[in-house]
Amino acid sequence: MINYSIMQAEGILLITPSSPLSKEDFNSLNADVDVYLSKHARLHGIMIHAQKFPGWEGFGAFTAHMHFVREHHKQVERIAVVTDSPLAGIGELLAKHFTSAEVQHFPFALAHNL
Repeated sequence: MINYSIMQAEGILLITPSSPLSKEDFNSLNADVDVYLSKHARLHGIMIHAQKFPGWEGFGAFTAHMHFVREHHKQVERIAVVTDSPLAGIGELLAKHFTSAEVQHFPFALAHNL
């Protein structure tokens, strides 16, 4: 499950996955981001905040995730991945191949100290 909100004034999408990601999660996220982007040229940032990566429910969820990335990657300036997951480094490297956004990893504990 993905919990998310769009900070309208700042143009930042906050994403907090709490359990394996589903196809329906990305359908909802896609629709809400499209509404935002219909009124704004881009998202200034996406912050993904999760102590660990929960994975996907199945292949359909994974493909929905890739569809979301493909449809929106040119409209995102920066991506912050706030996690202690060992996959963060790999994800950061992979993301740089799929998006022109600046991608940075931050330790999960850092976000709780702000």
